Amino acid sequence: GSVTPRHLDAAALDTPALALTNAVRETLRIGDLIDTMLVNMLDVLRGKQTSMTQAMRTLSDDVEVLYSGVKLYLAQMPREDLGEHDSRRWAEIIELAINLKLASDLIERMLRKVQQQKTSQRRSFSATGLEELVDLQTQLIENLRLGLTVFLNSDPQSARQLLREKRRFRAQERRLAHAHVSRLQRKITQSIETSSVHLELIADMLRLNSLFCGSAYVVLENIDTGALEPEDNADTLHSP
Repeated sequence: GSVTPRHLDAAALDTPALALTNAVRETLRIGDLIDTMLVNMLDVLRGKQTSMTQAMRTLSDDVEVLYSGVKLYLAQMPREDLGEHDSRRWAEIIELAINLKLASDLIERMLRKVQQQKTSQRRSFSATGLEELVDLQTQLIENLRLGLTVFLNSDPQSARQLLREKRRFRAQERRLAHAHVSRLQRKITQSIETSSVHLELIADMLRLNSLFCGSAYVVLENIDTGALEPEDNADTLHSP
C-alpha cells in the first residue's frame, strides 16, 4: 500500500493522553479509507465502475498497514499505568480499529460477489433490487460517518442518534429481504437468478452497520446504562 501511519509518534508514548489522541487520529484515517471503499462500492453497484479490484486491494492493504500500526502503538502503552478514563479510551480505540479492519475484509468479499454476479453469469440485479441495494449502501455510509463522529467526540446525543439509525437500518434490511422474496414469488426471472447474492449482500450490509455502530454502546455505557434498550444488545443477525 501507499499509506504509512502519520500520527503514531513514539516519543508521545510516555504521555498517555497524547498517545491516545494520536491513536484516535490514526484510527480516523482508517475510517476514511473504509469510507472510500464504501463509496467505490456504491459506484460498482450503480454500474459506474466495472472493475474496482486493484484500487480496492490497495485500499485494503492500506487499512492493514494503519491497523497494524495502531495495534502495535497501543500495545506499547503501559496499560497498567493508565487511569480509568484513559484505560477505557484505549479499549475503545482498539475495538474500533478491529471493527474497521473486519469491515474492510467484508467489503472486499462483497465486492467480489458483485463482480462475479456481473461477469460470470452476465446477469445484473433487477432495477428495483439494485435501487434497494444502493439505498441501503448510502445509509451505511452515513452511519459510518456518524459512528466515527461518535467515536471522536464521545457525545451521548450522537450516540443515541446512531442507535436509532441502527434500528432503522435493521428494519429497512428486513423490509428489503421481504420485498425481495415477494419478487421471487412473482417469479421475476432476473430476481431468481440474482437471488442468493442479493440476500447475502443485504445481510453483509447489516453486519457492516453493526460494526459501525459499536462506538455508540461504549459512549452510552459510560453515562447511563438506561439508554440501551435490550434489543440493541441482542443484535441477532437474522437471515430471511
